[in-house]
Amino acid sequence: MSSQMQDAMLKAEGPAFRSRDKEMIPRVLLRAMFGLAMATLAITTYASVTDMPKVGVPHAAPVVQSRTFVLEGDGVRWVRLSDPDGTVLADMENGGFVAVVQNGLKRARTLRGLPVAATVTLTTFANGRMQLHDAESGWSTEIGAFGPYNKAVFERLFDL
Repeated sequence: MSSQMQDAMLKAEGPAFRSRDKEMIPRVLLRAMFGLAMATLAITTYASVTDMPKVGVPHAAPVVQSRTFVLEGDGVRWVRLSDPDGTVLADMENGGFVAVVQNGLKRARTLRGLPVAATVTLTTFANGRMQLHDAESGWSTEIGAFGPYNKAVFERLFDL
């Protein structure tokens, strides 16, 4: 490319392009982002130092119902639930939400180097909470957090 063409291109781009390179993010925005980060750190430090109660932790409640089973699957293609002794309770060709939860469990177990098939405990509490827990990996999830329809899927597992 000739130097005349390069000069013509630079003139066509004009001074706005050159000044934009100097400051892609405005200083005001950078200062605001830094201020937000510092405010977040200050609030978190205050909460930690003063031992403020944790509001996002579920309240303790007595166990109403509990069931232990083995949960295994292959992505979203199939999920199998069986008793710890090996009796198959359900073999779901399309696992739906159960497969989604099983994928989360599978990921947690893979990260810890544990076998993918897991013995889990499904627990219903008196306050309406429902939790699926894998004692071996420490993984757990609050089933009710995914909505009433998905919770109903797991409630049916008590009837198997």
